[in-house]
Amino acid sequence: MVATCRLPDAGPLTGRLVRLEALGQEHLEGLCASSAEDRSTFGFTTVPHGAEQTGEYVKDLLSARARGDTLPFAQVRMDDGRAVGVTRYLSFRFREGDGLLYAVEIGGTWLAPSAQGTGINIEAKLLLLGHAFEAWRVGRVDLKTDARNERSRAAIAALGATFEGVLRGWQPSLVEGEEGRLRDSAIYSIVDGEWPEICRSLARRLDRYIRGSA
Repeated sequence: MVATCRLPDAGPLTGRLVRLEALGQEHLEGLCASSAEDRSTFGFTTVPHGAEQTGEYVKDLLSARARGDTLPFAQVRMDDGRAVGVTRYLSFRFREGDGLLYAVEIGGTWLAPSAQGTGINIEAKLLLLGHAFEAWRVGRVDLKTDARNERSRAAIAALGATFEGVLRGWQPSLVEGEEGRLRDSAIYSIVDGEWPEICRSLARRLDRYIRGSA
């Protein structure tokens, strides 16, 4: 008999700069304002624009959560309580037989330009990785991005993730004007044995950001 696979729980994850809250309708106003900032950094990422698109975006993510496909979070800035972006767990992989979760992906991430370079992304990844490895006890976390997105690739590599290669034609492009085309995805990973040192490194980087803003 094969065990039924269900999404694990992930309550609010709170840090010093950001709080990751289960995405909901209450985050619409903040996300709409955040997505209306300078959009030049959103070229390879799906980021809604305007109240109508943002409403549909949140609705689609909540439907995906109900189907068991993803766990989406609003990235809420601690300084002002504003939702400044979204991130999520996805691509859950469960072991046959006992249904235990053994791997997951972190992705679907975007941040308002005003929140970029502030340490929020580092802390969000620290919280998500920590929960995956320490609470769920997964053996592996995937991170991937459009192979052309050099900024995102550099940020993932800076986390300490290992580049594993480019998956050709892996998924639909998220670039405006490339509807119907497939993109190449650069894939990275962190495995459980690497997590303690990566955790310490990210914590040191976060401390530097917080001291610098004090």
